[in-house]
Amino acid sequence: MKKKMTVPDFAKYKAEGRKFTSLTAYDYTTASIVNDSDTDVIIVGDSLGTVMLGYGSTVPVTMDEMLAHLRPTAKGAPQTFIVGDLPFGSYNADVADAIRNATLMMKAGADAVKLEGGEFTETISAVVRAGIPVVAHLGLTPQTASQLGGYKVQGGSPASAQKLVRAAQAVEAAGAFALVVECVPSGVAKAITRELTIPVLGIGAGVFVDCQVLVLQDMLGMFGDFQPKFVKKYRDLRAEMVAALNEFHQETAAGAFPTAEYSFNAAVEGFPTE
Repeated sequence: MKKKMTVPDFAKYKAEGRKFTSLTAYDYTTASIVNDSDTDVIIVGDSLGTVMLGYGSTVPVTMDEMLAHLRPTAKGAPQTFIVGDLPFGSYNADVADAIRNATLMMKAGADAVKLEGGEFTETISAVVRAGIPVVAHLGLTPQTASQLGGYKVQGGSPASAQKLVRAAQAVEAAGAFALVVECVPSGVAKAITRELTIPVLGIGAGVFVDCQVLVLQDMLGMFGDFQPKFVKKYRDLRAEMVAALNEFHQETAAGAFPTAEYSFNAAVEGFPTE
């Protein structure tokens, strides 16, 4: 059985040059499968809005929805470090809201919380002072993608790349123990990773980061609405699942399922089985 990471382990892995992995999970069964794997970190991401709830973006996701998914996920993965996403509107109004909602996430089973944007350094510091570990998130920030012109690569010019590096330094100074960078050029992610003493978790950020992050339903080919460029599809489970469902339908239609093996066959007087 694997040993669960702790917050100090993140700095330790960084210092040792040890790379690790993170996947999303949103329910007990999926979390238990991730827990059985070598994966180190689960992010209960607000991406559940698109993947699980069918929203067009992460913006509509509520705290109640996040907590409802976080609780069973944490139960399913006791040996995996759990990061809960603070959804849009739960931390950007004021610091008190951020602390209150982050506390709810910790009570629901998170080991840390994640929030988006380099402008929330004061919020990060306040949440950390409240005793709650914080992961920052820079680059493409889906909650504010409309301000960025959509889901586009960030840091593609020298000026914007330097801005990302400065923001990364700022969130580290504010007390974040790890940083997610999303959809940034690999050279920019490399510079950020070298600059920081905290580990950088990359999703669509190239090979030089400390940890690779993917959405589980993307990398297993389960989510069919779209596939980001940075996703490697390790399996095509959607096709396999559809094939299994069709096989079940065909066997049922033909009277081939269930056979005696899958039936209760005790003889009952007056009730023949044939």
